[in-house]
Amino acid sequence: MSEKWTVSEPQKITFGEPVHRVKVRTMAGAVNVVAGEGPARLEVSEVDGLPLEVALVDGELEISYEDLHWKDFQWKALGRWIEGLRQKRRAVVSLVVPAEVDVEIGSASSDAIVSGIAGRVHANSASGGLTLVRVSGQVDANTVSGAVEAHETSGGLKINTVSGALTVFAGTSGALKANSVSGAMTVDLDRPAAADVELTNISGEVAVRIPAPADAQVRADTTSGSISSSFDQLQVSGMWGAKRITGTLGAGTSRVKITTVSGSVAVLRRPDEDDAPQADTPQDATPLAIDFQKGADEA
Repeated sequence: MSEKWTVSEPQKITFGEPVHRVKVRTMAGAVNVVAGEGPARLEVSEVDGLPLEVALVDGELEISYEDLHWKDFQWKALGRWIEGLRQKRRAVVSLVVPAEVDVEIGSASSDAIVSGIAGRVHANSASGGLTLVRVSGQVDANTVSGAVEAHETSGGLKINTVSGALTVFAGTSGALKANSVSGAMTVDLDRPAAADVELTNISGEVAVRIPAPADAQVRADTTSGSISSSFDQLQVSGMWGAKRITGTLGAGTSRVKITTVSGSVAVLRRPDEDDAPQADTPQDATPLAIDFQKGADEA
């Protein structure tokens, strides 16, 4: 079965056919994909410039411009994304879909939010940010300068950025593998740590907070950046040039590996919940903030 729409003004569409896969390609604006009950629904609340083309074919829903394809949003084709910004295109797209759908998002500068999805999520962006909320499927995200935030995800994260920051909030579990050139990485691990974490950076600052009591093998290396640890069980070695943190916390059933060239590294201890001070708002409601100039002990 095949259905098609051309959207040149704000419009709402409810799809009669089940949706199993979603593909969204936009230039500027916003993309929101949320898991929900009932038939899949689309709301385009803003559309400027060229109209959006919407097609639902055999359960695959695609929202894009006529001249944009997924290959235009691949990691090696970033220059062509930015060239496309010369033509004014802006759209605000919101989707409610079944939780088990697979989601692909490609954008130049659209900010994207994906919430409650249990299928695979693949996102490519030049400068648009990506926020993941309670996503239990595997995530593969690539950005140039867009920031990535993960809240209570559990399916595993694979993140690549050039200068975009990565923030992983407490409550997130699953394997994490992230690479960046200069984007800061702030990772607040859940307890118990159930999967491996591997962070690689060139000049960006990296801060990882591990819950106590902890259960991880830890290794952090930097060629010329500063390094610090809040755990007595971890050994800090190297005074000049290359520095390293190594050691095992608890049974060491998971692995935390950090590698930078000139970026600062801080491995911090998050107190046990019973020891943490009581507050009206949850401690994990805000991201971990580290002042690398003052050192990890003050953080």
